[in-house]
Amino acid sequence: MNSPPLNDLTERAREIFRLVVEGYLDSGSPVGSKALAGGGQVNLSPASIRNVLADLEARGLLAAPHTSAGRMPTDTGLRLFVDAMMQVAEPTREERDAIEQRLGEPGPIERALEETSALLSDLSGAAGMVMVPTREPRLAQVSLTALDTHRVLAVLVGEDGQIENRIITLPAEALGTSLEQASNYLTARSSGRTLAEAASTVEAEIASGKSALDEASSDLVRRGLATWSEDAAKRPVMIVRGQANLLDEAALGDIERVRSLLDDLESKQSVASLLERARRAEAMRIFIGAENRLFSLSGSSVIASPYRDREGRVVGVLGVIGPTRLNYARVVPMVDFTARSLGKRIG
Repeated sequence: MNSPPLNDLTERAREIFRLVVEGYLDSGSPVGSKALAGGGQVNLSPASIRNVLADLEARGLLAAPHTSAGRMPTDTGLRLFVDAMMQVAEPTREERDAIEQRLGEPGPIERALEETSALLSDLSGAAGMVMVPTREPRLAQVSLTALDTHRVLAVLVGEDGQIENRIITLPAEALGTSLEQASNYLTARSSGRTLAEAASTVEAEIASGKSALDEASSDLVRRGLATWSEDAAKRPVMIVRGQANLLDEAALGDIERVRSLLDDLESKQSVASLLERARRAEAMRIFIGAENRLFSLSGSSVIASPYRDREGRVVGVLGVIGPTRLNYARVVPMVDFTARSLGKRIG
């Protein structure tokens, strides 16, 4: 969707266009000529303002939902505003501290991703989304420690420094001296491999009798790998939080649009495909309304940014989705800062 160059508009038209867009993004309602004239921001009569509004509508930048309802920006108009006129409002010190504090709390990476999605929803007033990295990290070490007579703490350390742990419940006869043997065996067979590669290697060795493990250790290794593999398979591709924010007062007036958007979010895979485009671009992407086929019916916007590991590699995407009247000037830098903060958390 191509918007006309900003320099095609007169200074007067640019100012009126800006006021209409900002007024609409603030209130969610069309802005009329009387409101513009009465606010004292435009030194023109309502009739002159109407002429400018009519010209902006003819250019495809504004639309009138009803005959006398005032004007609101089209998707093309929003694109022009976002690309050429918007002045971003950087997150405040309090907001930056809150983001870094919530993402800096210790725990598994899944918790940080959940926190990120909820955090974006809270800050934007829309729905927050995080696409979980799909690549499997390569392992460096595996350790098994007895917690009691029936439970073992399994810890996986990735080559990238990421640490994850799970508790495995086992029969009492599987514990004892077999723990150290199983840990050493798993580390030797998993180092430099992904979990799937390690599981395949271990299963083949145990099945062929070449593992040199006793029966208890073999059972422990198999149970541990099964637990981790099942967990990885169930890991969601995308985490979405804050869908209820999409059901605001303005949205309820167009319930079909909201239902379409919620259906899009429920499918997740389609939305993940859209976020994948932002990941491949390796930069912030803003999708406005009908610019993307997925949201052509729901009339929604997506602001998405990739997040990177300590080596600068893109490992996932996060962002927000909501109505086209998102507060772009505030949300865009908020998404960018959150992406950088999550990257630090991942390491």
